[in-house]
Amino acid sequence: MAATDAESLLNIQQATGKQVRLPKVTLILRLLFAVFLFGTGIMTMGFGFRGYPIGDPPRPVDHLMQALQETGYLIFWVGLFKFVTGTLMFAKRTTPLAIVMALPYTVNIILYCFFVAPQYLPIGVPDLLLNVFLIYAYFDWYRGVFDPS
Repeated sequence: MAATDAESLLNIQQATGKQVRLPKVTLILRLLFAVFLFGTGIMTMGFGFRGYPIGDPPRPVDHLMQALQETGYLIFWVGLFKFVTGTLMFAKRTTPLAIVMALPYTVNIILYCFFVAPQYLPIGVPDLLLNVFLIYAYFDWYRGVFDPS
C-alpha cells in the first residue's frame, strides 16, 4: 500500500511539477491530522445532537458552548465541516483543498484556546502547527495564489 501511495504521489508530481516537501513525514502528519479532524468532527456533530457536556459549576467556556448550542445549528455544522475536511484529507487528490479548508478552523481554535479555554491549548497548538506544516509541505499547490502574473 505504501509503495502504491509513493508511486501515485510521484506520478502526480511528474504530471504537475508540484512536489510535496518531506513526503514521508508529511504523509504521517497528514494522516494524523485527518484522523483528528474526522474523529473530532463526529464528536462535535454528536454535541450538536446530544448537547455539550456542561460542568458543575459551569465554567465560562461552558456558558459559551451552551449559548452556541441554543442557536440550534452551529455546533452540528462545525462538526460536519471538520468531518468533511478530515475525510478529504485522507485522499491525496483532495489534500491541498482540505488543508486550506482546515485553516479557518485551526485559527479559530487557537484563538478560542487563548481567549476562552486555555485548558485546551495542548490540543489547539498542535492542531495549528500541523496545519501550518501541511501548508508548507503542499505549498507548490498554493504558489499560484501568490504569483503576481
